[in-house]
Amino acid sequence: MQTTFELSTQGQGLYEFTADVDAFVRCEATERGLLTLFCQHTSCSLVIQENADPDVQRDLNAFFKRLVPDANDPSMAYLHHRAEGPDDMPAHIKAALTQTSLSIPIADGRILLGTWQGIYLFEHRAQAHTRRVVAHLVQ
Repeated sequence: MQTTFELSTQGQGLYEFTADVDAFVRCEATERGLLTLFCQHTSCSLVIQENADPDVQRDLNAFFKRLVPDANDPSMAYLHHRAEGPDDMPAHIKAALTQTSLSIPIADGRILLGTWQGIYLFEHRAQAHTRRVVAHLVQ
C-alpha cells in the first residue's frame, strides 16, 4: 500500500503531519507492519520529534540556522552552489545532516510513536514550497 502526501510549507521550520500518516495507516487497516516515509526532495528532511512543546521546534530551527547559516554569511564563503539563492546549498547540507526517510513500526493498526513524538517535514528553504512524501506500508 502506498500514498503520497503533499505538504505546503511557508518557509523554514518543522511541519507536523502525524495525523495524515495516522489516517493513512488506519484506512489501510494493517494490523502489523512497517511504514516507510520517503521525502522526494534534497532541501528538506524528515524527523520524528517532540510535539508537545513548541519551544523544541523553535530551538531546533535556531540551532540549524546557527550550525549552517545562509551562503551570504562570511563563514560560508567556501560554498560554490548559489544558483537558487543563499539558502539553497545550506538547505542541502541540513538535509544531509538529517534524514530523508523514516521507518515506523505498525501494531494493532496504528503507528507506534512514543507519547510525545510527532512526524515532521523539516523545511530548510526560506520560500514556500509544496513537498512530497511517499508513504509505503508493508504488512
